[in-house]
Amino acid sequence: MKIWMHDTQMPSHRIIKLNCEAHSDFSYAGDFSDTELEKFFLSLDSKMNVEKNVGLLKYYGYLHLFIVK
Repeated sequence: MKIWMHDTQMPSHRIIKLNCEAHSDFSYAGDFSDTELEKFFLSLDSKMNVEKNVGLLKYYGYLHLFIVK
């Protein structure tokens, strides 16, 4: 699955917007398999529900993640 990403980092949190279509302010992150997406999500937060987020990204074509540091 081709993924474009916009990453905003703040001192207390991080917002990562993932999309399956190109957008002007998003950068191309790569072509990910399900396994690579799972590894990516776990690298962001080891407690994340990986299966749910992969499913949401596949169904809707976009996903916004709010990660508290």
